[in-house]
Amino acid sequence: MTRQPYLQSSLFAFSVTLGMTWGMSLLAQAQSTPTASPLVSVNSVGMKFVRIPAGEFMMGSNETVASLQADFPQLEVKRLDELSDEMPLHLVKISRAFDLGQTEVTRAQFEQFLNLSGYVPESVRDKTGGYGYSVQHDRNRPEKADAFAGRDPAYSWKTPGFEQANDHPVVNITWHDAMAMAKWLSQKEGVTYRLPTEAEWEYACKAGTQTRFPHGNDPQTLTKWANLFDAAATPHWQRWQDKALPGNDGHAFTSPVASYPPNAFGLYDMVGNAWEWVSDHYAENYYKTSPAIDPQGPDAGHLKVRRGGSWHTWPIYARCSYRNINAPDSRYTLLGMRLLREVAP
Repeated sequence: MTRQPYLQSSLFAFSVTLGMTWGMSLLAQAQSTPTASPLVSVNSVGMKFVRIPAGEFMMGSNETVASLQADFPQLEVKRLDELSDEMPLHLVKISRAFDLGQTEVTRAQFEQFLNLSGYVPESVRDKTGGYGYSVQHDRNRPEKADAFAGRDPAYSWKTPGFEQANDHPVVNITWHDAMAMAKWLSQKEGVTYRLPTEAEWEYACKAGTQTRFPHGNDPQTLTKWANLFDAAATPHWQRWQDKALPGNDGHAFTSPVASYPPNAFGLYDMVGNAWEWVSDHYAENYYKTSPAIDPQGPDAGHLKVRRGGSWHTWPIYARCSYRNINAPDSRYTLLGMRLLREVAP
């Protein structure tokens, strides 16, 4: 099925269908071994990075519609059928170690970049603004009950429609904004910063696991591990109450980065809080022909990939293997970034 860009007013999704036996035999070959104590370094502007070792892993998913439906019963089957861009499950080698941001880029870090570089974010530069949460939405009118507003100059990285502190992830940034920050850091420090590839991102998210999420398979436990759509958020989103996780993670919108336990590599918020741009163009069937070593994504395309889910994400879309897409000039109140720093050979 042809994928469509993620719409702010929907929680649109896709997944996988492949046999389990073949996938599990390959998974046994692809165990990575996270370090017991991650190597953390701090760059010139105070951003923390974790050393991710080279290794192999199984990219994608081999789950059947039946297995997904059993654990995500609130979703209609047609949504599960649309998850085919995660297949086939395939062995990927990451040939070089890299340093990945320990957290998503924060508001304070992004503001520091703007102040020191003079860069103007795309939502401000093109004067069309971003998206935000509107407290004036009408809960009694279904067509207006989603509460997202935009594009509107009233919304930007500074004003997402809800309160954020400096240690929250920056949101409402475009792919171009993320690339601009990476380029500035590269020029400032003389080393290469960039967005991770899809493969690097998923490898870092799974961190040696073979499970849907970095901390297991059960979506019912996610409020302990990630800032996703749950009871804390439902008062603001009447339309989506039946899709919320049971329990309350304490955050209706974004949370301070590193509020939840890290994964086995020592990375925080790889699932939830803010979607994260990656470098790749998107192609629905890319996994069928992608290189086995350091895949970089399709050579061209008009859509970019984002990963990880956000504070407004249903659990099925927060699995490590889930792929989402947007145009590179998209800016949303749930979309941020995490930067990668290359390690010299």
